[in-house]
Order: sequence, then structure tokens, then C-alpha cells
Amino acid sequence: MDDVPRGKEHFVLVHGAGHGAWCWFKLVSLIQGSGHRVTCIDLAGAAGTFVDPNDVRSFDDYDAPLVDFMAALPDGEKVILVGHSAGGLSVTHVMHMFRHRIKQAIFIAATMLPFGYLTEQDVKDGAPDLSEFGDVYDLKFGLGEDHPPTSVALRKEHQRTILYQQSPQEDSTLASILMRPWPAALSTARFGCIHDDIESTVNTVRRVYIKTANDHMVKLEQQEAMIHRWPPSEVMVMETDHSPFFSAPEHLLELILKSL
Repeated sequence: MDDVPRGKEHFVLVHGAGHGAWCWFKLVSLIQGSGHRVTCIDLAGAAGTFVDPNDVRSFDDYDAPLVDFMAALPDGEKVILVGHSAGGLSVTHVMHMFRHRIKQAIFIAATMLPFGYLTEQDVKDGAPDLSEFGDVYDLKFGLGEDHPPTSVALRKEHQRTILYQQSPQEDSTLASILMRPWPAALSTARFGCIHDDIESTVNTVRRVYIKTANDHMVKLEQQEAMIHRWPPSEVMVMETDHSPFFSAPEHLLELILKSL
């Protein structure tokens, strides 16, 4: 959909850990049905990239598909970035680099940290704590057991409980087929630098946060802590699980369009 009527927006959807462009299929249809343009990004290691997540050794490599997309935008075009979960890190990363090409950034149950995982507090607020569910991760050591893990996967038996407990069964089944391990390098995400000029620069992009009240992955108190530490322009809330693109896509679209 290249010919977009004047006044219509270009949404760029950025998935979270283990997911891919595929997870947005319901929202894509709804956005297109409302007359807007939409692009879904597959970050490195996602199912659509044919990249082994164990070969992705840095956050810059992981985020390269989004960075390349933003760099290739036509002069004068501004997009609305929508990041889910860990996709919030990717969104903030390109906010530092391409603020003049971003009309608005929307964070859905997302990690919203101005400089990534720079401090222990950042990790506490932004990284999932799933200890209450037991041993939920499978780690792969692509460089050998004497090196840190190269990829992380959420075990299938925990996926619905943690990610999709309010979503239709067929959607969580689809996700269990398409989800992949994600590069461990995602946990090293850091960008920008702590300096008043840089902070004010990244703050020139309007931000909206959509909270998910029944979230088991990025818990509500974590979302609220990130909002408190780096207040966005607007905060909305959905009474959903971590994945409203499955559990309440029509309401999600309603909030996204309302935020414009």
C-alpha cells in the first residue's frame, strides 16, 4: 500500500523477544482496514529473517533490520513506531538515531528505558522476572558451555500462562509454532549516553504508553515504574494479558488511533 491518502499514517510495528512480524497479523489487517499504511519489522533471529539467533552477538546486530528500515525512509517521511514488550528497546534505540523521522512512539506493555539496561534499576524495571513460574527458560550455548548463553527460549509449556492467558487458544497455538529463541544479546541493550542534550533530544519524540493490567511477563508494577521514571505524553490501559494484539486487537487499534 504505497499510495496513502493525505492525513493517513505509516505505522511501523516492532515485535518483542521470540516473536516476529507474524504476531501482528490481526492488527495489520485492522490498520489497513482503517486506511493507514503499516510495515512489520522482523528483527534479527526472528522467523522471517532466516538468521540463527545464536549468531546474533550484539544488540546492534539484533536491531539492524529496524535501523536499516529507518535509514532508508524517503526524505520528509515520518512514521509512528509501535513497540511491544522488548520491542520497546528497539524503538527507543532508533529514537536516539532518527528522531526527525518519527512522529510518535507507542509502547505496548513494553520496555521503556531512555538508555536501555544501563543500571540495576533499569534491569529491575524492564527485564521480566518470571521466577514465580519456576524454570521457564531454555538456554543455548553456541560458543560452548564455558561462555555465556547465545540464545534464550521460553519453554512451550509456559508460553500460554505467561504471554497469552486471555488470548484465543488458536492464537497461542499459532504462536507456539512460530516463536523462536531470541538472541541473548538482547539483554545487553544500551544506547545513547547520559547527558542533558542527549536526554532532551530523545524526549523530542512524543511517547504513548499502553499498559496491560493482567500482564504476567512485564508486570503492571514494572510498567508503572518505567512510566514514573520516564513519563510519556499519554498513558492508556487495557485489561488484557501481555499480548493484546491477540486478546483484544480491536480495542488496541482504538487506543492507537485515539493517541494520534
